[in-house]
Amino acid sequence: MKKKIAVVFDSAGTLLRMYRVAKETSTGNILENIESTLLVAKRPRRALVVIHAEPVSVTSTDPRTELRKFIADNRLKIDISCSSGPISTEEAMKIINEQNVLVGDVIEVIDLVHRSCPENYYIAAGLIVDGQLQFIPYVLSTAGKLYSNAFRTIKILHSRDIDTYIASGDTMRSLRKVAEKLCIPLTNVFDIATTHEKANIVLALKEKYEIVLMIGDGLNDIRALEVADVGIVTTQQGDKRPQRLLEAADHVICDIIEVIDIVDSLSAYAHR
Repeated sequence: MKKKIAVVFDSAGTLLRMYRVAKETSTGNILENIESTLLVAKRPRRALVVIHAEPVSVTSTDPRTELRKFIADNRLKIDISCSSGPISTEEAMKIINEQNVLVGDVIEVIDLVHRSCPENYYIAAGLIVDGQLQFIPYVLSTAGKLYSNAFRTIKILHSRDIDTYIASGDTMRSLRKVAEKLCIPLTNVFDIATTHEKANIVLALKEKYEIVLMIGDGLNDIRALEVADVGIVTTQQGDKRPQRLLEAADHVICDIIEVIDIVDSLSAYAHR
């Protein structure tokens, strides 16, 4: 017999208010309050690459060091968080190896995002690679802190015996502290989840639950929103959401706590 209701959350912009900074490698221009998935979506075959490095290991490195050397010397892993077309980690690494991006570029964006969000739950660094043009248009850093109503929302859901999950493009290093604070079991946390993987996670959960809700705020959540029984988009980050993202949702909310009202309206159906 299936369990009743499960709620799947993206993390960035949904559970966490995000602070993002990007540096345009061709001009040196700094872009603040950007949406990394929109930078990816601007061109075909772009990918958001996550570098599995502790921020302190980056900031303590000689800024004149080439990023490719830093990755190789520390045997760092990279992953693709989202993309606008087919691109592998091998191709992404090939592009990184052919570019002269410096660790100092990454340090700059890490420092800027830390100043914007000093009380953060995590800071991560990465870059965007362009598979069509074979170069790195941006290096970027993100930081996030829990929305004021995130803990309360999860606590209420758990009090009603509703299972909660996280499906995110972030790394487990970034998500662990968030999940522990919200009392979400790490077995319910899916990291480095691409657009397609988020949808597959939701589809798998639909085999176990009568109703699965997906809550997200970015273009990489669209497929999961569409396959969920109920898709919810949050606008609490404050920036304008793409129209096709809004059209993929059954509900648009401006505060995560509004999920409770939606769940309450579904409970009667789930208990028939």
